[in-house]
Amino acid sequence: MLNDVRILDLSWVLGGPFGGQVLAQLGAEVIKVEPMNGDMSRSIPPHFFEHDSSFFLSVNRGKQSIALDLKKPEGLAVLHDLVRHSHAVIYGFAPDVPRKLGIDFKSLLTINPKIVVGQLIGLHDQPPYSNAPAFDLIVQAIGGFMSITGDRGGKPVRAGYQIADLAGGLYLAIATLGALLSAALTGKGKEVQISLLDCQLALLTWQAQNYFISGQIPTAQGSRHHMIAPSETFLCSDGRPLVISPTGEVFWQKFCQTVGRADLAIDPRFATAANRIKNVDALAAVLSEMFRTKPRDQWVAELAQARVPAAPVLNVAEALAQPLALLRSMVEIVGKPHTDQSLAFLGNPFKYENAAALNYPPQLGIDTDEVLSRVCGYDETHLALLKSKGAIFNQGANNDSPQ
Repeated sequence: MLNDVRILDLSWVLGGPFGGQVLAQLGAEVIKVEPMNGDMSRSIPPHFFEHDSSFFLSVNRGKQSIALDLKKPEGLAVLHDLVRHSHAVIYGFAPDVPRKLGIDFKSLLTINPKIVVGQLIGLHDQPPYSNAPAFDLIVQAIGGFMSITGDRGGKPVRAGYQIADLAGGLYLAIATLGALLSAALTGKGKEVQISLLDCQLALLTWQAQNYFISGQIPTAQGSRHHMIAPSETFLCSDGRPLVISPTGEVFWQKFCQTVGRADLAIDPRFATAANRIKNVDALAAVLSEMFRTKPRDQWVAELAQARVPAAPVLNVAEALAQPLALLRSMVEIVGKPHTDQSLAFLGNPFKYENAAALNYPPQLGIDTDEVLSRVCGYDETHLALLKSKGAIFNQGANNDSPQ
């Protein structure tokens, strides 16, 4: 799909690299441009495989790695040469850093009039917000997400994974695709900026719209849906959880029949969707008692047979091992180059014809010589000169690599 598109990924840690990996999953050639000591995520504990941090491995498949010192004129010149032969650049620096480094959109546009720049920032590009730390937890907190997550009346809870960073990466990938299309149609480069906070606010969707209309501030409801009942988690006789969400009258009627409680469908408290919401606590109490009469898997089988929306709550290991995950190739075993070791990775969620399997995440700077020779036409003499000046990664030297 993006097989003829070359993207320079200067991002680091999680959000930006995740966006770069999404673009690689869509077929783009993604060149990860790292500082001489590597993306700091390479050394994030606690779990490592063959000296590679699981954090780094999770968001850098399908990329090539080159290492440049952009603070040296020679290193910056190398990046500019790459920009001449690329379609897009993505990065996630503090808002004032690209200009200081000479890689802001205006500077890159003078080098390649068709270049696309996707910038991921934390909050805003102007003081006092431009230099404020915008870690995932902070953005979840000020984006309203934590206030609607967790048990009713309990302490606000963060998501089980970095929803702020990952959503920012997804929006960055989408924005980059849109800018690439614009550049292809107009012949003019395009800059697009994504704020982690903007993304969290945008994801409030119907919670925000409900507030705009009603003035009622949404609150945490645990697993319970704000507008549908029943739609939450219940424990079964074996203590294992399942969720149900028989949305709409057809599914509600079918649910009542399947669980042997046809009386609930005609109970005035539960006969209509509005009444079920109004009396959700009473309904939940009835269903809690009912679900404790059978083990989870029996309930799941009976409800699935009747095509009632219900499912077991799986832990991460169970989710990755379920037949659907394997059927959809969402777990892949990938060999590490130049070793006899292999590791499981998450698969590509994009299914399209001729989609290539993504390579193992790259070692720091492993592709520097090959990329600069192929893309920029550098010969061995030029590469040796750049290495002697410390402008590019010298694989034979001690570069204090976290690898």
